[in-house]
Amino acid sequence: MGNADTKLNFRKAVIQLTTKTQPIEASDEAFWEQFWSDSVTCVQDVFTLIPAAEIRALREESPSNLATLCYKAVEQLVAAAESGCHAQKEQQTALNCIRLLTRVLPYIFEDPDWRGFFWSKLPGQSEETEDESPPLAQSLLNAIGDLLFCPDFTVASSRKSGPRSGEKDNPEDMGSIDSCEYIWEAGVGFAHSPPHNVSHDLHRTEILKLLMTCFSETMYLPPVADAHAQPNQWIHFFTSTENRHALPLFTSLLNIVCAYDPIGYGVPYNHLMFTDSREPLVEVALQVLCVTMEHETANQNVSVDGTAGGTAMDQQGDSGGPDNLFVNYLSRIHREEDFHFILKGITRLLNNPLMQTYLPGSCKRIQFHQELLVLFWKMCDINKKFMFYVLKSSDVLDILVPILYFLNDARADQSRVGLMHIGVFILLLLSGERNFGVRLNKPYSVRVPMDIPVFTGTHADFLIIVFHKIITTGHQRLQPLFDCLLTIIVNVSPYLKTLSMVASTKLLHLLEAFSTSWFLYASPTNHHLVFFLLEVFNNIIQYQFDGNSNLVYTIIRKRNVFHQLANLPTDHSSIAKALTKRSKKLTQASPDHKEPETMEGAIPAAEAEPGTLKASLAATPRLDKMTEKGPPDDTLDEPTLKELASSTGTHNVQPPNEIQDPMAEQRGIEQEKLQRAHSLPTPPNSPTLSSSQADATGRPPLKRAGSTASAGGNWVASPEWVHSWKQKLPLQTIMRMLQVLVPQVEKICIDKGLTDESEILKFLQHGTLVGLLPVPHPILIRKYQANSGTTMWFRTYLWGVIYLRNVDPPVWYDTNVKLFEIQRV
Repeated sequence: MGNADTKLNFRKAVIQLTTKTQPIEASDEAFWEQFWSDSVTCVQDVFTLIPAAEIRALREESPSNLATLCYKAVEQLVAAAESGCHAQKEQQTALNCIRLLTRVLPYIFEDPDWRGFFWSKLPGQSEETEDESPPLAQSLLNAIGDLLFCPDFTVASSRKSGPRSGEKDNPEDMGSIDSCEYIWEAGVGFAHSPPHNVSHDLHRTEILKLLMTCFSETMYLPPVADAHAQPNQWIHFFTSTENRHALPLFTSLLNIVCAYDPIGYGVPYNHLMFTDSREPLVEVALQVLCVTMEHETANQNVSVDGTAGGTAMDQQGDSGGPDNLFVNYLSRIHREEDFHFILKGITRLLNNPLMQTYLPGSCKRIQFHQELLVLFWKMCDINKKFMFYVLKSSDVLDILVPILYFLNDARADQSRVGLMHIGVFILLLLSGERNFGVRLNKPYSVRVPMDIPVFTGTHADFLIIVFHKIITTGHQRLQPLFDCLLTIIVNVSPYLKTLSMVASTKLLHLLEAFSTSWFLYASPTNHHLVFFLLEVFNNIIQYQFDGNSNLVYTIIRKRNVFHQLANLPTDHSSIAKALTKRSKKLTQASPDHKEPETMEGAIPAAEAEPGTLKASLAATPRLDKMTEKGPPDDTLDEPTLKELASSTGTHNVQPPNEIQDPMAEQRGIEQEKLQRAHSLPTPPNSPTLSSSQADATGRPPLKRAGSTASAGGNWVASPEWVHSWKQKLPLQTIMRMLQVLVPQVEKICIDKGLTDESEILKFLQHGTLVGLLPVPHPILIRKYQANSGTTMWFRTYLWGVIYLRNVDPPVWYDTNVKLFEIQRV
């Protein structure tokens, strides 16, 4: 009953604040005290008792009261930080101020006129004294830093000498405390593991949620490059030398994430019996890490000479490293034991959702795998030594398997297109290094339950089979990723020693799909997919012929596909006939009529779940938008693989230079879904994928620009255009191999009366083409290179994930977010 009364008093104070016509004086301590007294004891109370409409009314009708409320709350936090927050009453006051600011800040950010409030001079401050008192934002961020290392509030007291009389009442001075002694968890740069304290975890979580709320001003800016030209002031200050706790806080966040083990002591169903206070802390720590480590591409463009060969170290030059201390610290990690700790932690958590036991549901499943992928991406991007460490051993496969699992699982769900992009970008980044291709030869024995064909083979087979599944049964919005998927296979192909029969068949299956005349003639860029696949076959034949008898046999069986490509008609009538035949098939097909598939497995993807985004291709990243001046063509049909003839050439090798739908999870308040708002304008310096060898071998450049496509929807395949790329098809090696092997295989079949393919495979295993093939071409590796568009995409994707994940309390729910659109169902 008493609890209800105190909540009623709190509610009355809120009403009084919003309805008083006269501004309430800052000196009226009795009134302001009501907002952080012990009348409310949890964050849910604050969110319930202060409705959104009343915060907006306060902002519009009583702005001075809102300003004073924020000022007084920050003042309380500064006082609590200075005192060390030792007493129970002080702790409760600090927590209530934290909850209050977490509730109010998003409504300040949503109004452009209020955004500068925390960075302006304080009320009643004259020009002369402006330098003496920092802006409210700085006071708040400094207080947050101090509160995260308060002994007996957020960290365990580590006083080594025994407490003298009265010392407990006069704790260590917070101004002189060395927070490096209070790092939260053992790991990078810190060997001591402090005792686990539930209340400390809960306090840290609430403080970090307020910190994330401070950083979330980004969410209220529209998704156009100009709006994000200036760095987020909150993040910039917090990661600068102004924050004396930057190093211990970075270390604490990283260690708390990488040391977390959701399985705990391995007791089945332990997560159902005990509340895990560590998981919410790990989740928000991970989000803070991802948001603060924005690696601006501006630095890269200045330092890297058109290639992606530079490292984080190179880019820092003589300037002493990035201004962002979090990025700086991350780039300087170099000890093998630190890399081992980080990689082991990330792989443990990424593999957690894949864990299968005899007792269903007995293992705690984490839900923050997307943030983990972003962290891993940033680690590889910022610290190249870490990426080389990852690729040095088979440990990289512990990252590969969960990524392929997530890609396969999300391929038919349009609301998870962001997850598809981040997974593919990571694999594209890794595939640019030789070691990744070499590691893929390790036999695959994990057997994660997935809806893919059963096979016996290597991790390379696993990768190819999953990619084939994505291309043939994924939804239409994945078409921009086809180039990325095939580029990954091209990059690793020179190192693949033994492809299985299943993977070999899948590769030929893709070539068969992409080389049909109607598909090639339907778009100015579809033929690039054929070039990629031919390059895969050439790399394997020229560099790994021994051991790849399965692929050689499959090529021999499907040799008609190559002959048809070599004899592709280029005259007007043949082009028109192929396209007319295709359009007739499309118009005649009734909804319930099952059209014969071009190949087995090309099943149209299921529709996205109700309420998720149903976007046309106009709403997906397009490389032709990045590289051409003409408007993109959005008028053609949107196919699955079955309907690929109407593809508009949207396959990109670069990550998107537009805002992509930030991967909405299948949960959230009222099943909120993210829907992409507007495309970013094309930055003037959008780079293409860089290559380690010049494209002097007749291969098509990866850039999707060209005069043939600039006409947009009026583009029509011409004989000259078909001839221009047909003569460059790299068919010589394959045709020469067929010329040598087909007669030998036919002869042995006739002479020995063979009908069993195993005998033919045995014959091919002992064959050789030494001296019979053209001179091997140089290996061409296409490396991922970031640009300003990818930076923007990652920012939007990450904040979209954070928005959906923060439902308790619902920090940003029902606020006017601009970075992406919310679709309520």
